Amino acid sequence: MTETFLESITKEFNRYKSYGDKTLKRLTLEQMLWEPAADVNSVGVLVKHMSGNMKSRFTNFLTEDGEKSWRHRDQEFVIDFESKEEVVALWEDGWAILFEALESLNAENFGSTVYIRAEAHSIPHALHRQLAHYASHVGQLMYLGKIILGDQWSSLSIPKGQSAEFNKRMFGQ
Repeated sequence: MTETFLESITKEFNRYKSYGDKTLKRLTLEQMLWEPAADVNSVGVLVKHMSGNMKSRFTNFLTEDGEKSWRHRDQEFVIDFESKEEVVALWEDGWAILFEALESLNAENFGSTVYIRAEAHSIPHALHRQLAHYASHVGQLMYLGKIILGDQWSSLSIPKGQSAEFNKRMFGQ
């Protein structure tokens, strides 16, 4: 059961990473830094926040609290990117740490208790908590991408009005 859970949660983290990957690929740096309103995060800020969160939560996942003393969360909401490559590299760095932590989990350590801000979590609880957090932010990334690109946006799932065609293909009809 542990192996099945880890395969499943890894697949879901990969799904949301791929949505973010596809969104970031479509945007320029200027588009990534655009803020639609005061106190609304840009794509770049969302990437910076997610990466900071991933690095904090998943560095020494089994042995240290997920809120590290070296994390400066408030700085994650400050735009200071100079290139699109810098945004993408930060995105990739966070995910790499998350996936490395997932690969370290196995039947022997799966029953461990991990901590986030001194609150005890089972491993499934901690992973579900983070998956939900990242899924919400990836949804924001995609929504901002759709607003920014307008008619140039192409759906990352089933486009409106094409559900029946999609289902026919899926069911081989």
